[in-house]
Amino acid sequence: MWRRRFNTARLTECNNAIGADGRVSLAIAPRCFLFPQPFMQNSSPSPLATRPQTRSAHDIRLLVLDIDGTIAGMSNEIRDPVKQAVKAAQAKGVQVAIATGRMYRSALRFYADLGATLPLMAYQGAFIKDPSTDQIHRHWTVPRRFVAELLDYFEQPHLRDRLSVHFYINDELYVREMSPATAEYLTRSTAQAIAVGDLRSTLDTEPTKVLALTEDSALIDEMLDSLRQRYLPAELYLTKSLATFFEATNPLVNKGTAVRYLAEDYLGLRAENVMVVGDNFNDLEMIQYAGVGVAMGNAPSAVQAAADWVAPDVEDDGVAAAIAEFLL
Repeated sequence: MWRRRFNTARLTECNNAIGADGRVSLAIAPRCFLFPQPFMQNSSPSPLATRPQTRSAHDIRLLVLDIDGTIAGMSNEIRDPVKQAVKAAQAKGVQVAIATGRMYRSALRFYADLGATLPLMAYQGAFIKDPSTDQIHRHWTVPRRFVAELLDYFEQPHLRDRLSVHFYINDELYVREMSPATAEYLTRSTAQAIAVGDLRSTLDTEPTKVLALTEDSALIDEMLDSLRQRYLPAELYLTKSLATFFEATNPLVNKGTAVRYLAEDYLGLRAENVMVVGDNFNDLEMIQYAGVGVAMGNAPSAVQAAADWVAPDVEDDGVAAAIAEFLL
């Protein structure tokens, strides 16, 4: 069933909080960053009004896809049914883009597999770059003060040995040491890590994203709850892209603001011309923004509740089903 998006005006206001110099207007930001909060894990989504099912495939001009859990499952590859469905949508004039929490360099092979031509939205939208021209459209970093505070938090005695902490600086990955969790991450991301011992040695340059990994998903939830009480939404954007991944970025960053930039500022479209597909809490803002927001069948229930339509599981080629439902 279609649901009316309650937050489009506030998302626009959020983007307008950015001045020409890239600074945030704190008079606006505290209001505009509150909209993701009703969809925090373990909270119930706000009721959304319904709208008639009059959306036509001709209205959708932009399809934005997440990678992990959406177009890539256990194989870490895009399956042929999804590739063929994307090609069919492109043949009808729909442009396709990627919005991911991955490093830019890690997302490039998926970008190529899909035959995408638009700027690539990486690091939850903190870094937007066009692979064909190397033009950087956006690079919002995490304020140094908060990075140092997060590191202090992660290095508390009861947490230090349970977490693998990653700093992403200029599309390079810096770690304290090579842990088993980091090694597993590198296998899937096909990236390289630079072990520096003390991550404070990197603080002369602000990172694009801070990530903390652990096999204990309950610990990730505890950290999110704790740090969301410590930091305002206008100070840090805190989310998780997997049950075991805690992520922190600049407060202006989320996939919703990134997709809005690509759709409205870059392509001259409106939210109603956009369809997105995602599978986790870091996809909520773009699902809220888009005219058609699709959640994967493997998505948490709160993410599914925020979507217009729920596709089959990633292992059942849910993106292909969504494309067939709305675009073909």
